[in-house]
Amino acid sequence: MKPPAHMLPAVSMVALAGCMAGPNYERPAVDTPSAFRGQEPPPPSAASIADQPWWEVYKDPALTELIRAAVENNYDLRIAITRIEQSRAIAAQTRSGLFPSIGYGATVSSGRNEALGAGSFNGGDSNTPFFGALSAAWELDIWGRIRRLNEAALAQYLASREARRAVLLTLVSDVAQAYFELLELDLELSIAKRTAGSFGESLRIFTLRREGGTASNLETARAEAAMTSTAASIPDIERQIALKENQISVLCGRPPAGVARGSELLDGLLPADVPAGLPASLLDRRPDIREAEQDLRAANAQIGVSIADYFPRIGLTAFFGKVSPEIGMITDGATTAWSVAATASGPIFTAGRLTAQLEQARAVWQQVALRYEQTVLTSLREVSDSLVSRDKLRGVRQEQARAVQAYEQAVKVSMQRYVAGKSSYYEVLEAQQQLFPEEIALARTRLGQLVTDVSLYKALGGGWNVPTEDWGPPTRPPPVPPDLARRSKTGSPPPAERAGAAPREDGARAPLGISSGSAP
Repeated sequence: MKPPAHMLPAVSMVALAGCMAGPNYERPAVDTPSAFRGQEPPPPSAASIADQPWWEVYKDPALTELIRAAVENNYDLRIAITRIEQSRAIAAQTRSGLFPSIGYGATVSSGRNEALGAGSFNGGDSNTPFFGALSAAWELDIWGRIRRLNEAALAQYLASREARRAVLLTLVSDVAQAYFELLELDLELSIAKRTAGSFGESLRIFTLRREGGTASNLETARAEAAMTSTAASIPDIERQIALKENQISVLCGRPPAGVARGSELLDGLLPADVPAGLPASLLDRRPDIREAEQDLRAANAQIGVSIADYFPRIGLTAFFGKVSPEIGMITDGATTAWSVAATASGPIFTAGRLTAQLEQARAVWQQVALRYEQTVLTSLREVSDSLVSRDKLRGVRQEQARAVQAYEQAVKVSMQRYVAGKSSYYEVLEAQQQLFPEEIALARTRLGQLVTDVSLYKALGGGWNVPTEDWGPPTRPPPVPPDLARRSKTGSPPPAERAGAAPREDGARAPLGISSGSAP
């Protein structure tokens, strides 16, 4: 049915109002592989460790409490929240353009030969003119300029929210990595103290043999040099421990202080099974990719704004009020004033300004699109790097554990042979000197495995399905045991890591007399 002739203008306005200048947003096509490089068989499934919240991935109670404090107090995160509030306010300002603006105004003046504050000859009489009215103005968004502006502002707001999630994920990862590095330094300190004690025992034996006339000063001098050289590394490790505790404290938004440890550098701190999922899922999980996509959406909307500037801006204005030459006459019906008007303005000649603005908007879109593709590519690399490192470090650790076992056996046998007079002191010192760096290397490899798992969780966009407001664990973890809390103030290792303990395969210490192969 055809609308009546007098309705055609209104129908046309409604139809035009449904159109918006510029292209509608579509996600760019990005080539993602079917599987990450370094991903182990069987073929990947959609399941990923990124589906788990961080408190289910990091099970150490002390680490959980540290991350909780960081989420509540970290300054980078609090700054990101203020950026969200700024973006929210900007979006609200832009959205207001879709609605009429209503205001008021009033003027009362008193003088001679004047009207409303301006000179006006009225025969020399003095008067008190009055003007008061409500006014309204509304730009009809026929071409979608304001809606495109609103779309861009909303995208920027959503981008700021994704930026906050990126800060959250980075913060959780930084705290976890620093905590594992602290545990590794504790283990290095334990190894250094035990090794210094081992060299001290050799020095004691050499001294006794020298006093018995069966050894020379050369043996005791070499043993003392080896002991003091190892002991010299202890203060430096303690320095690194203090610096690492300071780093964690600042991440948690508090002054530098000791940090409580809830466990040793052992297996079980992270899940053994770390599925990566599908590469295509990164587009919806990684906050930095989602932030880049919102930036792209905003740039796309700005193209529409630039195109809409070519068309006229049509608006409606109105006012209603009172105008009177004397304030005492404002109740007279003859003083009522009102007006309804339509306005239109548009460009005719701008010397290429509008064209340049459109070209700039399109160039910005291309720049942001390339950044989006680069972010996706970087994310694929980060996941692959973590997967490859995780696989190779497993083999490195296995070989280093075998080397530590062999050196431990060599130290034990060489000492027995020396006491029995079947070998020289060179064998003892050489075996001890080779064991110390190998134990340190094994501890650092174990740290590398933990850090790699932390990096993988971050690269996969861990916790993507957890609402931003719920990034704290649902319940508080159990309190840290008092002995561990005391250790945090001094940086000293727990009893199981002190000198006089023998190493297990993973670099931790077992009580003396328990071989690495039989350690629990």
